Amino acid sequence: LSEISATEEAAVKNYEEMMTAKKREIESLTTTVETKTQQIGELQVAIVQMRQDLSDTEAALLEDQKYFADLEKSCATKTGEWEERQKTRQLEMEAVSKALAVLSGDDAHDLFTRTFNPAFVQTAQQSERRTEAARVLKQVAQKFNNPRIATLAYQVKLDAFTRVKKAIDDMIAQLTAEKEAEIKHKDFCVDEFNTNQLQ
Repeated sequence: LSEISATEEAAVKNYEEMMTAKKREIESLTTTVETKTQQIGELQVAIVQMRQDLSDTEAALLEDQKYFADLEKSCATKTGEWEERQKTRQLEMEAVSKALAVLSGDDAHDLFTRTFNPAFVQTAQQSERRTEAARVLKQVAQKFNNPRIATLAYQVKLDAFTRVKKAIDDMIAQLTAEKEAEIKHKDFCVDEFNTNQLQ
């Protein structure tokens, strides 16, 4: 009986130790489960935020790509227009230079010197050089449909040489200023295009 009692007590003691160990293990595992559940909740919140950030970033990217495409198209259009204006300005300047050369040439100067008499100024006759200069300017004005050159051709035909020369000089200055403004505008477009490409 004492042996059975000792065996029984040993079994109870083993049972209690095992129960204590299992309770500790259950508490530890419960704590781990709670920690993991909290981490899962935090990760789910983070995933939702990241998805929202991704959605916002994709929307911003689409807007940026649209802006870039519009800017690229605008710059291409402006470049084409600028090149066309440059070509037109160059032809205008060449025509004006030719007219100026005709008007300021030695033949025109000799003709003016020979025919100028303060007492008797001929207003009805025009020199061949003046007619030629007016014709060249008129052709250029018609070709490019430019009213400024047409006005200049008319002035060459009717006005005195000094006024014509001043008008030609003014037009050259204006064309040069327009050219500089167009170059500045083109440089701005190119800079904006490059800046947006880098971003």
